[in-house]
Amino acid sequence: MSDGTAVAGPDGALRCPWALSTPDYVTYHDEEWGRPVHGDDALFERLSLEAFQSGLSWITILRRREGFRTAFAGFEIAAIATFTDADKDRLLADAGIIRNRAKIEATMANARALAEWTPGDLDDLIWSHAPSPAARPAPKTLADVPAVTPESTALSKALKKRGLRFVGPTTAYALMQACGLVDDHLAACVARSAD
Repeated sequence: MSDGTAVAGPDGALRCPWALSTPDYVTYHDEEWGRPVHGDDALFERLSLEAFQSGLSWITILRRREGFRTAFAGFEIAAIATFTDADKDRLLADAGIIRNRAKIEATMANARALAEWTPGDLDDLIWSHAPSPAARPAPKTLADVPAVTPESTALSKALKKRGLRFVGPTTAYALMQACGLVDDHLAACVARSAD
């Protein structure tokens, strides 16, 4: 069991300990998590998936991501904004996703709200909350990684003020980690040193 510090993987490289529980996580950790994501649709996908993850393990969402992409029209905001009650019923019956009524309704409502925004606004708003990389030293252990920060709380408030749902401070921080607004790879992690 890890003490929260970086752990050697099968290839001998040190990684964040959470990344070594499944091969899916290794790939996600090494190639995606913490890398900058831009674009309204791409960020909407991440925001939606983080909301679906609430109360669940991320691996549950990661393994169903392609199902989510198919069910939610590739997370194109304009397409989801036109979803009807029939689409909601279809989604509630889709075993390829998490069939949570409140989260499905929030995703549809968020798309309708975002469809009214100027293109680029979501990207600009999210990235305006990225802290300075020098604001916090690289975490040495998982205990050094927060679940919520002042920036994620501010981002959550800003998103809610603009009409978005299921965007609490913890979800906002998970989005910030996943999309590269913060680098929470541990100091000794190969993914941090690769940058």
